[in-house]
Amino acid sequence: MPELPEVETIRSGLALATTQHQFVDCEVLLERTIAFPDSLAFQRAIRGQTLQSWQRRGKYLYCHLSAGVLVIHLRMTGQLKWNCQDEPISKHTRVRFWCHGGKELRFDDQRTFGQMWWIPPDRAIASVIKAWQTLGVEPLSEDFTVPYLSAQLQDKRQTIKSALLDQTIVAGIGNIYADESLFLAGVHPLRPCHSLTATEIAKLHAAIIQALQTGLQYGGTTFSSYVDSNGTRGNYLAVAWVFRRRGEPCRVCGTKIDRVKIAGRSSHFCPSCQPIDEGEYPQ
Repeated sequence: MPELPEVETIRSGLALATTQHQFVDCEVLLERTIAFPDSLAFQRAIRGQTLQSWQRRGKYLYCHLSAGVLVIHLRMTGQLKWNCQDEPISKHTRVRFWCHGGKELRFDDQRTFGQMWWIPPDRAIASVIKAWQTLGVEPLSEDFTVPYLSAQLQDKRQTIKSALLDQTIVAGIGNIYADESLFLAGVHPLRPCHSLTATEIAKLHAAIIQALQTGLQYGGTTFSSYVDSNGTRGNYLAVAWVFRRRGEPCRVCGTKIDRVKIAGRSSHFCPSCQPIDEGEYPQ
């Protein structure tokens, strides 16, 4: 699933390309992609709207329109591409937004988990999308501080990897940048949250910011279907510390990168740079 760097890369590309364009028409090819309102009402609402500004909240993309807000969650395989209208559509194309000048914003989604909402002008986003109400702080914002992270982790007995994936704690981090952040902080993914010292939490705070900023620098990570709005793949995987590098040598110490399953998710780590004592395993 695209994470903060990937979604932010898409957002910035769309902001440059589509701002002040008008949706002349809209076609929904897969009705369940539209989460709110129903498909026909969505198409009626979108027609004639002008795109005013693209923003991001966690892993959500949203665009303020001339009336209301368009919200998009890419989920596992969603792609938003700024195309010419004469380009053939994919068998995975789910929604098409036609604009003036022969351009089109196209939503492709192979696994069909992606969703869209049109939020009317008189409604708040959180009143329609319940998960929006509980999103945690943005990790690249001033609200993401060491005291905040410490308060969120100090009493939790779950693994630190699971906590980093919890969108109610920090919004926008997923499997990729959780693994990378934990490596940079020297923290094993199986460590219980409450076992982290104040020094380790401070290191983890800095590591999260570093990992996300590097992800942004490289245009995100592509190992499956992620591309930006121009169809360009992300390059972060070429410099990743541990993610998807099982069996390869650690870039710091040379130890082979290992992998463990935590709550059904693969977690990559260096056994030497991220040690764990037997007594620190979660109970």
